[in-house]
Amino acid sequence: MSNSSSSPLAAIRDVLVGTTVEGESDPTSSAIGYGLTLAKAAGAHLTVQSASWRLSGDDAWLGDFDNEGVAVIDRRLDEMARAVAGNTAGEAALAGVACTTETPSLPYPEVVSRLAALARLHDLTVLDAGPRTYDLDRETIEKALFLSGRPVIAVPPGHDAFAARRIIVAWDGSAQAARAANDALPFLRAAEAVEIVSCGDESEIHAEVPGAEFAPHLTRHGVNVSVNDLPKGRGIADTLRTQAGLFRADMIVMGAYRHSRAREFFFGGVTRSLLRVSPAPLFLSH
Repeated sequence: MSNSSSSPLAAIRDVLVGTTVEGESDPTSSAIGYGLTLAKAAGAHLTVQSASWRLSGDDAWLGDFDNEGVAVIDRRLDEMARAVAGNTAGEAALAGVACTTETPSLPYPEVVSRLAALARLHDLTVLDAGPRTYDLDRETIEKALFLSGRPVIAVPPGHDAFAARRIIVAWDGSAQAARAANDALPFLRAAEAVEIVSCGDESEIHAEVPGAEFAPHLTRHGVNVSVNDLPKGRGIADTLRTQAGLFRADMIVMGAYRHSRAREFFFGGVTRSLLRVSPAPLFLSH
């Protein structure tokens, strides 16, 4: 994709990537590679917050460590976070991407709150989505969405490079879905093909604003869009996963947490299900 001023992606001027070191054997972050290649494609500034989760005496499981042992672990995690930031800055320089880094060492939950506050100062935030020991990924994604007012791209493992040629817009007629599609317009306009996907029976699909009524709005913005109404089968999340595979989607755009987070927690929810397993990066807005 071009990074010239005529490219739709030129509307994206700054991208934040957040990653947190929370253990000696942390998995590699896909969000870093994705965010770097996205910033290059858009000609945007890249900010990397490589944080380390500083241990706190309030954590009951630390009872086996003395103060000296905790300090040693904190220093090691801080060194790892700084190494991640330094390596990313070097890769950005080689790619011709303007990049700044910060490496805060903070206890939980301050490490999450700082990222959410920084997200308010950027067009979008790129974060990892995957199972972690303390589910810090999901906590960070939720806080960034609810506290920043900015969209988040949640990147599953293995998606180390930005791509958005083919995009699915998960459409349920809600305000969250409309917000997500609007926030994602630079990507939708740059894509080769966009499919609006609604899941449910006919009465559910037409209970709010049908995808066929939303499509002309995207067309007026220069989006190459089609509409696909699908039965939800085993569930909306499973249907979206299957359709994303059939469509060969590079990205899924969706409104996040239409219901309260408490209700999503107790009764499941499309957002949480896709954050656990998704065939493509999720562009989320709330």
